[in-house]
Amino acid sequence: MRLRAAYASDPEHTRGRLYPETPPSNRSEYQRDRDRIIHANAFRRLEYKTQVFINHEGDWFRTRLTHSLEVAQIARVLARSLQLDEDLTEAIALAHDLGHTPFGHAGQDELNACMNQYAPQAGGFEHNLQSLRVVDTLEERYPGFDGLNLTFETREGILKHCSLNHAKQLGDVGKRFIDRTQPSIEAQLANLADEIAYNNHDIDDGLRSGLITLTQLMSVPFFARHYESVLHRWPGLEERRLVSETIRQMINTLIIDLTRTTTERIQSANPAHADAARQCEPLVRFSPQMREEADQLKKFLLQNLYRHYRVLRMTSKAQRIVRELFEAFIDQPRLLPEDYRREGQTEQARAIADYIAGMTDRYAVLEYRRLFQIEEGF
Repeated sequence: MRLRAAYASDPEHTRGRLYPETPPSNRSEYQRDRDRIIHANAFRRLEYKTQVFINHEGDWFRTRLTHSLEVAQIARVLARSLQLDEDLTEAIALAHDLGHTPFGHAGQDELNACMNQYAPQAGGFEHNLQSLRVVDTLEERYPGFDGLNLTFETREGILKHCSLNHAKQLGDVGKRFIDRTQPSIEAQLANLADEIAYNNHDIDDGLRSGLITLTQLMSVPFFARHYESVLHRWPGLEERRLVSETIRQMINTLIIDLTRTTTERIQSANPAHADAARQCEPLVRFSPQMREEADQLKKFLLQNLYRHYRVLRMTSKAQRIVRELFEAFIDQPRLLPEDYRREGQTEQARAIADYIAGMTDRYAVLEYRRLFQIEEGF
């Protein structure tokens, strides 16, 4: 039996689901959440959604799906070390990007701009809110309810960010943004596992793509220290394995630091139970030195990878596709599948956002071609 600390979330004492259900007999409530997420349509579509590189650019690059799996793996390791509920942590990690648009953050930013322009009262578009919308409303799998009917704790963890106006409309799951309290420690942990995963696998994908070089990366102290350590131990190691081992050791260093620092913060705060932990300052943290080094790495990736001209070209094309799809649909709703046609501009805009956000990269490109390109036999 797994050892669970007093401050960990307890599936026997969940705050429940939106629709009451008979408790599962052969798994915990959080295991049920995890299983429903894995079987969701939105989860499968992550396979063809951009992380940094569009799916068709190469089979080696991460997608939203492989990213989510890497986050879940790191999160479970951390949760076990801290005696948290591993299943809840894993469920949050697997679901955190369910609402992400095609084409990564470029798609999200353009969809947000479209919503602000055509339905300003709707409050824009944000993928965390959309992920919650997916699990609460948009998935259609069960006869008794829309969505996946997840527990409060999983839904709370999915919602990492939220404006005050949106929080007021979300009921209990948005209350912490009003009260300025924290989510569960499991949710805090999944958030930083996400950061560990994307920083390190973006290095790997960036090097593999040729958009960044080892010479450039050696200007980042955190990378250089681990690279030189690996090179000292295996001086004749081929470059591909050298890079892989460097990244592996970087992830390990981040995990060890996060575990140690968080353990110290938990011991200092000494929360008696999970709800007490919510009243504390954020408990899951890197040490100040590690936080600074991780931020230096993020800054490097922003300047050298995410703003590389080839990535920006992809960003520009992605934004054009999203905007022109949105504007075509808002101007002529009959171009939409019947399930996405609504009365009223605001409701129609939200349905269009749901439709576009649910697209994979390749489906968005295909839909764009159907609408705007004349081909033989059309």
